Amino acid sequence: MKTLIVKCFLLLAFVCSCKAADSIWQLCNTNSNISASSQVSKNIDSLLATLVSKTPSQGFVTTTSSSYNKKEKVYGLAQCRGDISKTDCSTCIQDAAKKIREVCPNQSDSRILYDFCFLRYSQENFIGKLDTGAGLIYFNVANVTETDPKTFDNELGALFDKIRSEAVLPKSQGLGKGKTKLTPFVTLNGLVQCTRDLSALDCAQCFATAVGSFMTTCHNKKGCRVLYSSCYVRYEFYPFYFPLDPAKTGPSVGRISSVRLSP
Repeated sequence: MKTLIVKCFLLLAFVCSCKAADSIWQLCNTNSNISASSQVSKNIDSLLATLVSKTPSQGFVTTTSSSYNKKEKVYGLAQCRGDISKTDCSTCIQDAAKKIREVCPNQSDSRILYDFCFLRYSQENFIGKLDTGAGLIYFNVANVTETDPKTFDNELGALFDKIRSEAVLPKSQGLGKGKTKLTPFVTLNGLVQCTRDLSALDCAQCFATAVGSFMTTCHNKKGCRVLYSSCYVRYEFYPFYFPLDPAKTGPSVGRISSVRLSP
């Protein structure tokens, strides 16, 4: 897998909020170009309307567009992060459906990820298939200083072993989250989620691939997010998943770098 550094040393403030905010990853497959007036484009619009209306109630939907011509058929998937409310899910999916048509107006294979939701469609049937081809990594450039690297690796590994095991259980619907104390004053927060169309085995494989970046690109860093179409994993030194701890919620400002992953 190739890695390409695409942005370095950006000053970002991460503040937990109940807004979808901006997308954190989008991918438009330029090998899937279509015309705006094509039947495929009309099918995408119809599919997006279905995803927007049906996703909030269950937090996850897969669907296909109806078409007499199989070559014009479109497959779609939408999923919200498992810890957010139906209202936030609805807002995020609406934003995603609008934004994806703006950034990928002429591509039939497109995907977009926000903190709170993920949306994807394609003319190829990707439902139920593991996808760790393209991806993106965000990491805090600051090194961990609160403890030694070996202790941090052990604590991080133990936390993610626990939440990954939780996520693949049927009742968890692909979501695992948790925290551990690094010191009496520093807490490490972690979250994993895979798309709910995957088998438990494929979900676990996706997590293993993503978490592998913790020991390479993100090694000993104060925060990291690894994003794939089938799953994402994240850890931070501040609370970012719900329910939030009001006493500890606040901005974490640091320099962030990102690395694009390509097949």
